[in-house]
Amino acid sequence: MADKNSPIGVFDSGVGGLTVAREIMRQMPEEKIVYFGDTARVPYGNKSRSTVIRFTRQIIRFLLTQDVKAIVIACNTATAYALEEVEKDMNIPIIGVIHAGAKTAVESTQNGKIGIIGTEGTINSGEYTKVMMKMREDIQVTGKPCPLLVPLVEEGLLHDSVTDEIASRYLSELKGKYIDTLILGCTHYPLLRSTVGRLMGPEVTLVNPAYETALELKQVLEEQGLLCESCGSDQEKYRFYVSDLAEKFTNFAASILPGRVTETKQINIEEF
Repeated sequence: MADKNSPIGVFDSGVGGLTVAREIMRQMPEEKIVYFGDTARVPYGNKSRSTVIRFTRQIIRFLLTQDVKAIVIACNTATAYALEEVEKDMNIPIIGVIHAGAKTAVESTQNGKIGIIGTEGTINSGEYTKVMMKMREDIQVTGKPCPLLVPLVEEGLLHDSVTDEIASRYLSELKGKYIDTLILGCTHYPLLRSTVGRLMGPEVTLVNPAYETALELKQVLEEQGLLCESCGSDQEKYRFYVSDLAEKFTNFAASILPGRVTETKQINIEEF
């Protein structure tokens, strides 16, 4: 049985999962978090299923050495490719970022036309569509891979004319489908929310799976009696690890989570 005062493990291919960590901090400020960003091997969206599963297993093995009580796969591609594969081996709760976002999109749509933007891996997996069709059969789902958005976010080009131009090109196809709901199907994309919202217009509801996943995690921890009761001091409350470029990650993370990222440790993830 996991210790309720142990940290939550959160991982992503890079900095995108920080949007999930941020929502967990907001929804459950008393919880401790161990975050891992696979910055040496980002992005995951253009890699094969077997490679993403291998990466996911390595990261889970690392997080288990940190005595985590639950794991959040804060990466849509890894959720789509690996969650089903790895969850059967787990004796602690593990959740991904697809189910909660899909549920909210189905509940939000008025005309039944839902769009998804994500990496090529996430869109090609069809996982969002599969999950949503189980909830409501009459919806129409349009997926659009946006492979250049992750590297633009990783480079910190959040409010840049280049990002605007690329996003506009990707989103123009979705605008012609008359969608009324759009899932930000990559954890990097909430960092571009204002750009996407402006380009799509106020009539399109944006769904942020990072927010919905934090709520789902809270519910899971509550049901399993794992919500933190007294996690003590703030010292070491949030720990950050990466597979490469620790200083660059710290600088970027500090802009997403002001005052919460003082140090990032680099580890050799291939050892796990």
